[in-house]
Amino acid sequence: MGNLQVLRHLYGEGRTYHIRTFGCQQNENDSEKIAGILEACGMAAADSADHADLVVFNTCSVRENADDRLFGNLGRIKNLHRDRPDMIVALCGCMMKQERHVEKIRRSYSFVDMVFGPSDIQKLPEMLLKRLTEGNKVYAVGSEDPMAEGLPVHRKRRFRALCTIMYGCNNFCTYCIVPYVRGRERSRPAQIILDELESLARQGFREVLLLGQNVNSYGRDLQAGSADFADLLVSAARIVGFDRIRFMTSHPKDITDKLIDVMATHPVIEPHLHLPLQSGSDRVLQEMNRGYTRAAYLSIAARAREAIPGLTISTDLIVGFPGETEEDFLDTLALMDLVHFDSAFTFLYSPREGTPAAMRTDQIDPDTLRDRFKRLVEKQDQHSLASNLSTLGTLQRVLIEGMSTRPGIYTGRTPHNRLVNFTLPDGFAERLPQGTLHAGLENSLAHVRILQAHAYYLEGELEGEIE
Repeated sequence: MGNLQVLRHLYGEGRTYHIRTFGCQQNENDSEKIAGILEACGMAAADSADHADLVVFNTCSVRENADDRLFGNLGRIKNLHRDRPDMIVALCGCMMKQERHVEKIRRSYSFVDMVFGPSDIQKLPEMLLKRLTEGNKVYAVGSEDPMAEGLPVHRKRRFRALCTIMYGCNNFCTYCIVPYVRGRERSRPAQIILDELESLARQGFREVLLLGQNVNSYGRDLQAGSADFADLLVSAARIVGFDRIRFMTSHPKDITDKLIDVMATHPVIEPHLHLPLQSGSDRVLQEMNRGYTRAAYLSIAARAREAIPGLTISTDLIVGFPGETEEDFLDTLALMDLVHFDSAFTFLYSPREGTPAAMRTDQIDPDTLRDRFKRLVEKQDQHSLASNLSTLGTLQRVLIEGMSTRPGIYTGRTPHNRLVNFTLPDGFAERLPQGTLHAGLENSLAHVRILQAHAYYLEGELEGEIE
């Protein structure tokens, strides 16, 4: 990072940047680090790529639509670059770890100035300086994934801080590209994580989200006797200042009774568990290399709900894995009826080149995919609506995230991760200091009476004061 001051003097002061992030919260956290580095170089954020001096696309490889969105955006940037040839364009993230994408960029998008991977963020000042002083394009995708600590971070939100506790994945699910682009599991030392969390609490963040592809396996790559994920959660829960501690993603094959007991013991840990199922068929789960059975999953869900009253469970579901039969699909629907997920992220299977599932010849035809997806979403919508209806008339403690897309409506989440849109009672706005109505409410806690329920969100009205 010794190039920061040189870069500030040479390029950064008065310049602007714009970052477009695709994919998961870990990518968002990576983008916050990129923004922190650029601001340490003297740059300021631009609202859009149209007026930015440096445009960064942080890419994702998990779904095909993320690939398509990147190349669609690059087509637009090509026109901007033609009119503004001094604009610097950088691509980073998981897609850049796949040689076929890098070669396509070399061949078809010659205006791209820099390409680097998730492991190379700490080298950004060096890469940018090289591009500016030597004039050559910089392709610097590292083969390893070191965990650089101490990078500056520009937090995107005021109400929730992202904290990555581990990188990579060891599971090699047959449909998933993540282990190939993010590498094997590497846990950050517990004390470094806790120091970061202490700092976030002092900065006033009410909520923190602990991130990892499989947080349940945290610490297994560290020396014997190191903290496991449940231990880390206990230490985090003792930090003064947080109202909520969240985490994702939790792999069913690695979840422990110890973790569930920790969640039940510490009220600051959100009573919500994101537990990806993917399929309710034992045969498909085995071919996905998921490492658990439907019976084991049902046992975990029942144990967690028994230990944590009111626990909400969300999940991930994939429709149309290669070779999925109608019977397999019906097994998924039946398991949904048994668990009654409070919410779910639902996906059509997306072949990822380089994964075993993509090479299979028994891909599901598009019409069957669409039919099954429609049926699955309809069932989940019923369950989500039933879950939300159970909150009607209750008073919920909502962490305010900001304004909704609708004028005069605020939005936030309950401790159970339910989305709430709510209004302020007549005369409330007049009691707030001038100029604080919108910005001042973000990261505050509101008591909201729930008046209406929908499948994806709740509606209510503020009742009482704001904390």
